[in-house]
Amino acid sequence: RDTITQEDQSDVTPSLIFSSVTVSLLAASMMEASLSSLCTPAMLVDVDKVKRNAQRMIERCRDLGVQLRPHMKTHKTLECADILTSGSRRCVVVSTLAEASFYADHGFDDILYAYSLPFDKVERCAALSERLDLFQVLLDHPHALDQLKKRPLKDGRLWHVWLKLDCGNGRAGVLHSEPEALRLALAIGGAAGVELTGVYAHCGNTYNCRGVEQIQAVAKETTDLTLQFMKKLKAAGITCKSSIGSTPSCSHPVKDMAQLSEVHPGNYGFYDVQQSVIGSCSLEDVAVRVLTRVIGHCPHRNQLLIDCGWTGLSLDGAGKLPTGYAVVEGHPDLKLLSMTQEHGRLEPISGPLDYSKYPLGSLLQLIPYHSCATAAMHPVYFVHSEGRLLGKWTPTRGW
Repeated sequence: RDTITQEDQSDVTPSLIFSSVTVSLLAASMMEASLSSLCTPAMLVDVDKVKRNAQRMIERCRDLGVQLRPHMKTHKTLECADILTSGSRRCVVVSTLAEASFYADHGFDDILYAYSLPFDKVERCAALSERLDLFQVLLDHPHALDQLKKRPLKDGRLWHVWLKLDCGNGRAGVLHSEPEALRLALAIGGAAGVELTGVYAHCGNTYNCRGVEQIQAVAKETTDLTLQFMKKLKAAGITCKSSIGSTPSCSHPVKDMAQLSEVHPGNYGFYDVQQSVIGSCSLEDVAVRVLTRVIGHCPHRNQLLIDCGWTGLSLDGAGKLPTGYAVVEGHPDLKLLSMTQEHGRLEPISGPLDYSKYPLGSLLQLIPYHSCATAAMHPVYFVHSEGRLLGKWTPTRGW
């Protein structure tokens, strides 16, 4: 465009003479103008990045030949769920019954409540099982199976049960190598009114990894242990589905995962700084920010005060990043040193602060360490695309 002469300009629209840099600056300016109207702290979601992250995961699973069952726990919204399921509103995972009921109320089905069955919630699980075409629960203890047998479903319906297997993550699940795991699977398969739908493993130990090689080593180990257990089941005359998942493992899947039935990542729609450190994504893939304002200058401490405390960001990550509790977009020299409930303390990584760059009332954007935890702090997300605020997403809350 820079070669267009002054005479030529009368024959073209004004937009054509803008360089790409000019267009980018205009978009940034429009975004700034839109954002300035928001009360802070505010959670921002770049819907274009969400769609791109979702499409990449869909393509990975398609190439593997496995079913993608996206987890709703990070965003907990209808709009993001529609993006992650390509509008099917089928085949999702939830971490709370509040999520399960929320999605069921809005036309979702084939919902897996992937949390070790809480005894106080059996009746609520029964209601969903009797209402939906397919509602599934998860358990890892024979006493939980007893609870289901005590509450038979109406109209001859079956409890659809996944066995939670611990393949090295060290959280919930019966240990894959213990004889109790096979015994429990056989008990589920043989119980009246109950069906063993699948075996479910979470490879959360990928969160200790750094780089693709380490991620794939954990993913392969979890996959191998799950498939070995499936062979034991088959030898005992039982066939069912198999599923593993975590955002790191599904962002860099290994070929053996093609032998699984499903995978169940969750954080990938938003991603976060933690995932970029692990190696799941680049910082450019992170779709969320927390908008905050400078509210104080503290030259005696060489610090700025911002209006985002831990109630707007969370304390997850314990401030272990080189930049503290978050990354300040566009300001790699700043560190979010600490937070109280409603205040954050920013200081330079080195040298004195130039306060003229950060006037009171100016806006900064924080890239969160853990988007699941940050999202949980906000009653609404402000969604934008190409410099324009599009509206709000309202997540469900509670348990």
